[in-house]
Amino acid sequence: MSESPEGFGLLEGEAGELWEAHSDWWQTEFTDGADPEYDEQILPLAAQLLAGFDRVLDLGCGEGQIARLLASGPGSPTVIGVDPTHSQIVAAKDRGGALFGVAGASALPHPDASFDAVLASLVFEHIDPLEPAVAEVARVLRPGGRFAFFLNHPLLQTPGSGWIDDHMVDPPDQYWRVGPYLVESASVEEVQKDVFIPFVHRPLSRYVNTLSAHGLRITEMHEPSPPEGFREKSPFFAAAAHIPRLLVLVCERA
Repeated sequence: MSESPEGFGLLEGEAGELWEAHSDWWQTEFTDGADPEYDEQILPLAAQLLAGFDRVLDLGCGEGQIARLLASGPGSPTVIGVDPTHSQIVAAKDRGGALFGVAGASALPHPDASFDAVLASLVFEHIDPLEPAVAEVARVLRPGGRFAFFLNHPLLQTPGSGWIDDHMVDPPDQYWRVGPYLVESASVEEVQKDVFIPFVHRPLSRYVNTLSAHGLRITEMHEPSPPEGFREKSPFFAAAAHIPRLLVLVCERA
């Protein structure tokens, strides 16, 4: 397990180049209604959790689909989206609907306590090191403000996890194998043919304790079932109806 401040170094060098090279994959596969998990689950949940906040930061905004949704909500909140990938921000600015700029999670160009709420959706599993990024969230969030923290579920999506068809028992059984959950690890995964994306696995306790150490108190936790549109994509996915792919921690700044 890595405990060093330097971590795995996935914000630098090759990792950044991979995100730049494959930003079109993200835009094609996960925006404009292409992905049922975003369309049916993540976007509505983000809108619900961030409703009523006047000034919101979308950290790791990609091409800006959540930022645009939040900015169009009641009260016309000010929503700023930041992402370290230049090509994502170019696309975000082209699509408009919110304010966008290039920035990494560990060095946000915003004053202390300048946001009522911060959102990070499926971002921190690609960020290393962890602590400076969480510290920046706490710094820019006003006291009493909300941090909506969306993660690929770290228990069920541990490297090496997956469905096992056990034909050694009678009748045959199918179950979900959990990989080495307690071992922090970094990897570059081929998520689609010739598309390579960096990931970091951490146990949930690492996230919870880091949030707590920076004054971010968890007030809600959500583990929703995969949405219907995702389960309908194949019989394999339908069998995973009771395996959560998403974890959402709702935090309040002390």
